[in-house]
Amino acid sequence: MPFLAAEMPASIAELLATGEPLALPGVYDALSALLAVRAGFRAVFVSGYSLAATRLARPDFGLVTQSEVLDAAGRICAAVDVPVVVDIDTGYGDAFNVERTVAELIRLGAAGCFLEDQVWPKRCGHMEGKRVVPLDEYLPKLRAALRTRGSASFHVTARTDARAAIGLDEAIARARAFVDAGADAVFVEAPQSVAEMAAVRAAVPAGVVLVANMVEAGKTPVRPLGELGAAGYRMVVFPVAGVLAATHALGEVYAALHRDGTTTSVRGRMLGFDALNALLGLDELYRREREWLRRD
Repeated sequence: MPFLAAEMPASIAELLATGEPLALPGVYDALSALLAVRAGFRAVFVSGYSLAATRLARPDFGLVTQSEVLDAAGRICAAVDVPVVVDIDTGYGDAFNVERTVAELIRLGAAGCFLEDQVWPKRCGHMEGKRVVPLDEYLPKLRAALRTRGSASFHVTARTDARAAIGLDEAIARARAFVDAGADAVFVEAPQSVAEMAAVRAAVPAGVVLVANMVEAGKTPVRPLGELGAAGYRMVVFPVAGVLAATHALGEVYAALHRDGTTTSVRGRMLGFDALNALLGLDELYRREREWLRRD
């Protein structure tokens, strides 16, 4: 189960120190992040795939820019009081671009990032045609991220997409290099079987935080959080569950509205207007408004 203790740790490292596998639901705006926190999650993940889908209505094909990601991250960090980890793709350039991206994220209040080794423009880790840069081109970017954070509680996950581009052996070799470079967590993207996931775990030192990515209908077997924790994966990302669900719900409601000229047939699958206002804090705004209008 996700870690759901009452007191909220201040960083990803503190959440991981509990020993429980840390579930990171993918979010893409302030409202999706707020809903994830209300559901009980102790941290959230700003998903690059979900940003591409919701901001551009396009696939995750390297089309979302650094400024768009920072804008979304800032809005999400302002909306929730749990750690926010941000997918920064390849860092949007070389080590200097990574330096700027990480510095901006820290300024915005983010708790960490995922940095990958794909050729830019990148694409979703569960799509075809991925390519990776040479390891000696990626490592300076990883070092830049680690140095830029300084003493900040900013968690850096190093991701490799080499499994699809070159092979599992190269992906494991890169994972070890990421450990040697000081990454806080290591993420081998898109292993294609439980056996491959076990091989990654066996090849990386036991104390290293490993990340699993659960993409519904993706290339990696979808496994429950508890099973993944028992298999040695301490961070588990569910990057597209939210956007898949939201897209399905919107499609149903809009189709019914177009067909019927009313939402009566789907009202039971919609949140009530009053309930949404309550979620968004309308009562608190009314209370503060009354205070401002009160004459002493």
